[in-house]
Amino acid sequence: MRRVTFSRNYTLSLSRTCRCYCKYCAFATHRAHLYTPDEVERRLDEATRRNAKELLVLTGERPEVHPEVAARLQSWGHNDFVSYVVWACERALERGLLPHTNLGVLEPEDLARLREVTASQGLMLESISERLMETVHAGSPTKHPAERLRTIEAAGELRIPFTSGILVGIGETEEERIASLKALAAVSERHGHLQEVILQNFVAHPNYYGREVAEIADQAAREHWTDAGMAGTSDEVAVDAEVPAAPPAPEPADTGGGAEDVGGVVLPDWATPITLDDMKLLIRECRRLMPEVGIQVPPNLSDWWDELVREGATDLGGLSANGDHISPEQPFPSPHQVRKRLQPQGYALTERLCAYPQYLGPDWMEQGVLDLVKLKYWSFIPRKGSGRRTERLISPDVAPRAIEKGRRGEALSEEELTGLFAETRPEVIEEMRVAADELRAELAGERVTFVVNRNINFTNICVVGCAFCGFGQGRRSPDAYHVTPDDFQARVQEAVDYGATEICMQGGIHPDYTLEHYGRWLRLVKEVAPQIHLHAYSPMEIHFMCERSGRSPEAVFDYLVECGLGSTPGTGAEVLHDGVRARISPNKLPVDRWVEIIEACHGSGLRSTSTVMFGHIEEPWELARHMRVVRELQERTGGITEFVPLSFIPFNTLLGRTHGVEEISRDENLKHTAAFRLALGRTITNLQASWVKMGLDTATESLRWGVNDLGGTLMEENISRMAGSYHGVRLDPPELIAAARRAGRRPAQRTTLYEIVETY
Repeated sequence: MRRVTFSRNYTLSLSRTCRCYCKYCAFATHRAHLYTPDEVERRLDEATRRNAKELLVLTGERPEVHPEVAARLQSWGHNDFVSYVVWACERALERGLLPHTNLGVLEPEDLARLREVTASQGLMLESISERLMETVHAGSPTKHPAERLRTIEAAGELRIPFTSGILVGIGETEEERIASLKALAAVSERHGHLQEVILQNFVAHPNYYGREVAEIADQAAREHWTDAGMAGTSDEVAVDAEVPAAPPAPEPADTGGGAEDVGGVVLPDWATPITLDDMKLLIRECRRLMPEVGIQVPPNLSDWWDELVREGATDLGGLSANGDHISPEQPFPSPHQVRKRLQPQGYALTERLCAYPQYLGPDWMEQGVLDLVKLKYWSFIPRKGSGRRTERLISPDVAPRAIEKGRRGEALSEEELTGLFAETRPEVIEEMRVAADELRAELAGERVTFVVNRNINFTNICVVGCAFCGFGQGRRSPDAYHVTPDDFQARVQEAVDYGATEICMQGGIHPDYTLEHYGRWLRLVKEVAPQIHLHAYSPMEIHFMCERSGRSPEAVFDYLVECGLGSTPGTGAEVLHDGVRARISPNKLPVDRWVEIIEACHGSGLRSTSTVMFGHIEEPWELARHMRVVRELQERTGGITEFVPLSFIPFNTLLGRTHGVEEISRDENLKHTAAFRLALGRTITNLQASWVKMGLDTATESLRWGVNDLGGTLMEENISRMAGSYHGVRLDPPELIAAARRAGRRPAQRTTLYEIVETY
């Protein structure tokens, strides 16, 4: 699964007045155009109502060269246009919007003024070709490539997260396009500030003289987003001198005698037709020249954008809620529309901020802007350790002390556990690994176990609505399913024929289910395979059964045991901290109820597993609390057979899409694995690696980090798969046996309760 990013923005065309005369531009005007302060504030309020995070400020080049624009600015207390933009950005920040400005060529002092109130800035290079100054850029002094590169260079010197790009098809040659990319790559190499490069194909436009492009774009976007639930009637009315009482109909642009027709508009004779192969070549060159820089392609200017994603494009830009003001009659697709097109091709659409994650820090952003990111958009900040991070000082001697205590199996304090999860020093992490591996050897020896089992998720219809889940679906969702009894029993028979000793069953919280429905699934298994072990029903499902039946957890377990239940998965734990649960799954049972149900399970004579879901928005100390809860529970009951760390799969989940959560790295995953082993001490013998979450290679490596079990064959798995896991849903015993042997360990098949079936 590969991610493709976008920003949820709103466009503010603060002034379209421009000193340039670019032949391809339908945005600029040479009349006085400037939004009033009241209009700016009204549009900012509209942006917040539309749930935008980014305010994209577009303007013409130096609009104050027009005397009327300059006079208006003076009447509002601004000596120049940049001052007015700063004021607008301040109003945006007050509303929780992150400004990204694109004002054209600027002096370094103006870039610095804007840096204080913006998250990022941008300027298209367009082309390195000076030859175009005599054609499409004639009469446009700030379109000279030297002028534009000077601004891009200055932005790098000021450490401003920056977006640039090239405009393709305005008369340049293929060699000039690549030379333009090389020029950007050179600047990026010097300063590291280019976060993305836009590869924008030229599209011919009609003439919008006398019309407000913001209104055209907004209406086009509303109509196009209808099937994504974004339909409506625009209430936006421009307040400026340019809009006449009766707007004239659009006229063809000045084509200079061109004859090619593009979408009803004649392609100018100075333009160069662009093919898909042309764009693919530029993506390859961009990736070669700037491998760490994002590659953005506009999804509204061609129907081939998804083919460019397959070629290597990484970003779709701002899917602006009020349209594309540069190409106003070509609206962006909605995020929902893009996601539907990408998902079947194996791509996950993920939201980002206007500043890419690596720039969300004090080195690249003014403190006032960064404070807003930390307050409102903290989950987009890259993890350092686990989850989101706020500053909390941890003494450097905490983790080494915790490692020594953990090596002896002693209980660790929350401070000590926090130190382990937050540790970043390579030499300390290696000590953690060694200690975890020693504890594993003491408790479990050199044997690596696995179980031959089959997962059956009988329905994904669910009413809980967890933000981290890609599995649960509403009843009317096209992805919703419910397994029929015949199909269900056929899967059980396949598992028996395969040699499975366990059926693992879980499903969504179906609104129509009663306790008897859950009992029926168990009985259906036993009709086909009376000897097989049934490992079924999470604490959330047990809680739902209690709610629907009015019975206590103990009574529910008694009923399920009569139906054939053999043990319970301790899933649904996520992070056993009610603050985290409120953020990622507010409708799930609280920590105390989860513990109560697991204790009832053990009190009924059943065993359970235990889990943690990590690598999303949890803090190190919240994970520490989780491990204290699990260890103390095990010390009371002794009923937990294994602990299973589950790294978060973000790709097709609401939490991943809206909070910019990246998949946890292999190194962080392994570090956490060692910390989990030390946290448990001698209370739980078995630590399992989830190969479906981390992949078999990392799971094999985890055998050196405290793990002694590789889980099950699964045969099918829907929960991780629907969240975007790309590690498969089935492993046969020879693959698990080979993994154990690669780690220098002795493989063995086990039962659910860790009785050895066969040693290899």
